[in-house]
Amino acid sequence: MRKINPEHVKKFIEKINSAPYFQLLSMRICELGLGYSISEIDIADEHFNPFGGVHGGVFSSILDSAASWALFYAIEDENAGLTSVNLNLNYLSPVKEGKLIAEGRQIKLGKTLGYAYCKINDTAGKLLAHGTLTVMIQPGKAPAITPPSIKKFLD
Repeated sequence: MRKINPEHVKKFIEKINSAPYFQLLSMRICELGLGYSISEIDIADEHFNPFGGVHGGVFSSILDSAASWALFYAIEDENAGLTSVNLNLNYLSPVKEGKLIAEGRQIKLGKTLGYAYCKINDTAGKLLAHGTLTVMIQPGKAPAITPPSIKKFLD
């Protein structure tokens, strides 16, 4: 397996974290690597549903992010992207404050589909939710935020 370029990872994380949707949710990627990623959200008032807990869409968004980025660096084609085709999420415990920490892990990556697992914990390590994500690999659809002059892999 090829080695990922740490300079690419650093620039990519900066670009991802400055994306409008990430800014809207106060979400950020903390780590990216081969087969894993870690994302965080500091819980704030804008994340709450009418019942006073974090909205399920926030959990879905951080799961989608952590799980999909866990697959991204394992895709050998530097010009390929991915898109979510199925997300399954199980809510285990409500949360009203603190931080959501999502750890995505690759389960399987093929030529056309990828499958990843994600667990979402609070800062004390309590499991709040978990789920899986299936993505479709899209040749020729590299993310628009890809740093143009930095290669994804070290040759």
